[in-house]
Amino acid sequence: MTDSAGSQPSEPPESENSGLVKFARPALIAGSAVAVVCIALLVIIFFLDAFNATVYSVGGKNIQDETAEAQDIRALYSGARVGGSILLVISLLAAVGGAVVLYLKRGTTNDGNDGDEDVDFDDLAGR
Repeated sequence: MTDSAGSQPSEPPESENSGLVKFARPALIAGSAVAVVCIALLVIIFFLDAFNATVYSVGGKNIQDETAEAQDIRALYSGARVGGSILLVISLLAAVGGAVVLYLKRGTTNDGNDGDEDVDFDDLAGR
């Protein structure tokens, strides 16, 4: 017997934004990993900055003085701090963008499982 309800499509319809979904998961993973590294970098810079200010203040000097030495110590990690902050924002935007795309397109992508059948233990055991 044949089913006469009509023809069934052999593949699910292709999403119009499948290219965007293809890059969303790597963007989410990479953005999250880079954000964690940037946060660790900024924490390390904070502790190094505090350590340098403490060591400088031991001799009775103030880190907020307008001397060239105090200004050099205050500006020592400013480039890394600004660069880490900018990279943190960019990576968080990439991670959030990837998460939003994956959330909006959940269940509509074709993961390459066309024609795959579910196999349970009974099938593998030969029962």
